[in-house]
Amino acid sequence: MLNSISIPVSDDDEEVAGRTRIRPRHRRKKPGPRGRPDLLQRAARVMIRWWPALLFLPAIALLLFESLRLGRKPPAEAGANLVTSAKDESPRNLNRLDPTTRVVSGVREPCLKILSWEKIGDLEFPVSAEHDFPAKKVIYITDIGGQHVEGNDTSMQHGDATRFNLFTGYQTLSEREESFKVNENAVVHCGFYSENGGFKISDDDKKYMLTCKVAVSTCAFGGGDNLYQPIGMTEASLKKVCYVAFWDEITLAAQEKEGKVIGENHMIGKWRIVVVKDLPFSDQRLNGKIPKMLSHRLFPEARYSIWVDSKSQFRRDPIGVLEALLWRTNSVLAISEHGARSSLYDEAKAVVKKHKATPEEVEIQLRQYRLDGIPDDKSLNGKKALAEASVIVREHTPSTNTFMCLWFNEVVRFTSRDQLSFPYVLRRLKLPGINMFPVCTRKDLVNSIGHTRKVKPLVRQVG
Repeated sequence: MLNSISIPVSDDDEEVAGRTRIRPRHRRKKPGPRGRPDLLQRAARVMIRWWPALLFLPAIALLLFESLRLGRKPPAEAGANLVTSAKDESPRNLNRLDPTTRVVSGVREPCLKILSWEKIGDLEFPVSAEHDFPAKKVIYITDIGGQHVEGNDTSMQHGDATRFNLFTGYQTLSEREESFKVNENAVVHCGFYSENGGFKISDDDKKYMLTCKVAVSTCAFGGGDNLYQPIGMTEASLKKVCYVAFWDEITLAAQEKEGKVIGENHMIGKWRIVVVKDLPFSDQRLNGKIPKMLSHRLFPEARYSIWVDSKSQFRRDPIGVLEALLWRTNSVLAISEHGARSSLYDEAKAVVKKHKATPEEVEIQLRQYRLDGIPDDKSLNGKKALAEASVIVREHTPSTNTFMCLWFNEVVRFTSRDQLSFPYVLRRLKLPGINMFPVCTRKDLVNSIGHTRKVKPLVRQVG
């Protein structure tokens, strides 16, 4: 017989027991405001874990953007022969006058320390800074029954009957060697060898150029560059300085399409436009060396000249530039150092690599320079011997005129890359009074625009 015990169970207890037996189903929470704290916490944990990588993301994005932007070459850089409108020819740095600066000993200072406009207006030309140089007179070899001599003196001497061309005459290697042995009278080939040699300039332009005491010049042959008006000059300098741009007929036609028409006074803005006929060389780069290097022949009465490549806009007062780069430093020639290289032999490798001259013609030039004992040095008198040469500031003296003639002869004989021949002539002539100014000074002198379109080659009439 079993004893039974009865345990009363209430309705409430049955519900409790039921709940213990049956697993409740939880209703899924709807997303809403209550979920935000969890998301924020997760985001915070991710940022704490990956914060170094997150810091570099903006920099990486900026680099990608810049690389894509630089990768898209505009038509002019790609070599397309396009004519842009006047509105499109104003780059971002055109007409920029703010000074270029650099940090020296922890202090930022201007690259070109030029005088104030008030002081520039009061400047007078000083006594010549010509140093002790053997040559006191430069005699230019011609084929017209004698030689042209600087000044009023003339020495009769016939040139070689066989001529390299009618513009430069034929300079033998022995004559080339003798030209570096400068005596009191320097006898040199220096272009304009014959009246029939080309580079014809009108009589009106010749008369104007005879009046120039300070000449700022540029040239554009083959229509490759636009004309950029000089800026930053004082009213006093405008009365003393000639601005002359040399064009050929190809450039004249290209600029007329741009709306730049020469006025009855032969001017476009501040530039006197001199249209040259019968260019002597098929190589337009070589034609451009004539006004670049032979300004003393084109402006025979000028005491100073400033050369500016046509791809740049001159943006400083010319008299102020003469004071800063010549008078203040007691120099007769100022030219900027090369920004990338120091040795002419390194520059020769770069010329070949960039297809600016053939390996064969570069090797001919280097072989001659090695025979002449030019070392592979990266400096001369404590400075770079390699020049950039897009801006040349000089006083017209026997020493600089001789230097420029010999430099011109090198680019005619060998390659037209004047950076290769500059250090050669500088070493051989031992020219005193050279101011090799840094690249940042050159950047302060000009606004660099770059070439606008591809240069058209010179087509000669065969007849």
